[in-house]
Amino acid sequence: MTDGQRLSLHVPEPEVRPGGKPDFSNVPIPKAGSVRRPEVDVDPKEIRDLAYSIIRVLDREGEAVGPWAGSLTPEELMEGLKHMMLLRVFDSRMLMAQRQGKTSFYMQHLGEEAVSCAFRKALLPGDMNFPTYRQAGLLIAGGYPMVEMMNQIYSNDADPLKGRQLPIMYSAKDYGFFTISGNLATQYVQAVGWAMASAIKNDTKIAAAWIGDGSTAESDFHSALVFASTYRAPVVLNVVNNQWAISTFQGVARGGSGTFAARGLGYGLPSLRVDGNDYLAVHAVAKWAAERARRNIGPTLVEYVTYRVGAHSTSDDPSAYRPKEESEAWPLGDPVIRLKNHLIRIGTWSEERHKQMEAEIRDTVVAAQKEAERHGTLHSGGRPSMRDMFEGVYAEMPPHLKRQRQQAGV
Repeated sequence: MTDGQRLSLHVPEPEVRPGGKPDFSNVPIPKAGSVRRPEVDVDPKEIRDLAYSIIRVLDREGEAVGPWAGSLTPEELMEGLKHMMLLRVFDSRMLMAQRQGKTSFYMQHLGEEAVSCAFRKALLPGDMNFPTYRQAGLLIAGGYPMVEMMNQIYSNDADPLKGRQLPIMYSAKDYGFFTISGNLATQYVQAVGWAMASAIKNDTKIAAAWIGDGSTAESDFHSALVFASTYRAPVVLNVVNNQWAISTFQGVARGGSGTFAARGLGYGLPSLRVDGNDYLAVHAVAKWAAERARRNIGPTLVEYVTYRVGAHSTSDDPSAYRPKEESEAWPLGDPVIRLKNHLIRIGTWSEERHKQMEAEIRDTVVAAQKEAERHGTLHSGGRPSMRDMFEGVYAEMPPHLKRQRQQAGV
């Protein structure tokens, strides 16, 4: 064998490392409004190109243009702006609380607020989300009490999950929010199974699966796509491509498919990419995919192209693997600022009203935090009772647990 015949292993590398100049030249961004909007019942073979483009509604001037525009009223858009701002302030306060030792762990949504907040408004009561740890906007936009979220983060005596879950791993069945799992990608299979069960029962409810770009490398992702496509499950399969897993750039999990949406093509799924920092585009695509599921046509794979501005979690230092200035160079901008500018452009908002809203939201979140902290934090105040370890686990408590509970005196 000659040297020219020797094999070599290809290891994907990010475009730039810490200390380098941010480069997003590999992210082709089509003009806002230029991507066509097919009929909901379109044959997936006819829209393969949408797996490689990016659906956008808001242009650089804040104007809503193109066939995907018009899915929301100005009043609904103002509500959406409020939800994103609430999530952002909530994030800031909880990050600060973790730094103060009031909780052990937190994960931000900074830069990704439009994805979950807009998607939630495309669902109906009874639909079920199977989220990751970065979709708290589903709860915020769904009206779930922030105090309850904070109680769960603090693991205090009012924690609705009674200290049984890692902070930020919420669970709220009545709000269509399935229990978050720390085992990545398991929720994808669960969502498809839940959707199949809904169809078997001839129900009307649909499911939404959520996964990050890094976790698509897990086998559960592919198992879910097999079952979803084979049985035409009424589910929306969401992939949030925020460019980075905890320390690994998206190219490692994406492989040679070109885009994450393109993964769905091999399973015969309609697959779309959308500007994840465009609230209007996210909602329009979510509504399209949800309608497809609700009309019993089948599943849709949607990739949200966005950027994780903050660290992966409070245990992560992103400066070790990406340039500090990279988030500022992200070409799709800030979802809050973009929606604010659109509302100002159409005459239903102003800089003054925005500043007033910021102050009102800050007061609301601070008041919620004070109420939650009256029940305790990680190292002070009330905590879940020891008896909660025994209750709510088995329909009928086994004898050995009864003995342990008696020994514990609870």
